Amino acid sequence: MNSIKIMVDEHENILRMLKVVRSACYGIFNDDDICYEDFYDMVDFIRNYADKHHHGKEEKFLFKEMKSNLGSVGNNLITHGMLVEHDYGRMYVSNLIDALERVKNGDEESKLDVIANAISYTHLLERHIAKENDGVYKFAEKSLSKEVLDDINKKAETFEQDAEAKGTQKNYLNLLQKLEKKYLY
Repeated sequence: MNSIKIMVDEHENILRMLKVVRSACYGIFNDDDICYEDFYDMVDFIRNYADKHHHGKEEKFLFKEMKSNLGSVGNNLITHGMLVEHDYGRMYVSNLIDALERVKNGDEESKLDVIANAISYTHLLERHIAKENDGVYKFAEKSLSKEVLDDINKKAETFEQDAEAKGTQKNYLNLLQKLEKKYLY
């Protein structure tokens, strides 16, 4: 198993969801009613597939080893770059949920905050994914020893198998397809 290839593939699924989020926001911009169930499904995907599942592997395995084995460059790249961006993403999603609740409770102006936080999340993740795919992952593959990469792959494989046993990947890819059919086609 090549854990970095799996993470790149997961990025493609996350990018697909970002298109759904953008389309749903465009609907709000055009005065469509907010479908709260769909937005909560988008948040569920973001929190559990993109963050817990995907970022979980990065943070627990790859980034941990990069910080431990690649000196100050690896530590700074991860600590002051990738992990900060993960935290910004979590903030945007938390703010999005708060804004959805305010709109649900009658605060029409908070539609601006729904759009602002959702779109900010999409922009952040698009740039973040490009940095990881084009820089961070390649740096890791080039700079970490074969033994360390093999260890990451082994841990990621167990993580993937545990998630598959729970139906994580299947559940969220089905949810993604459902939302794509509604918002993109």
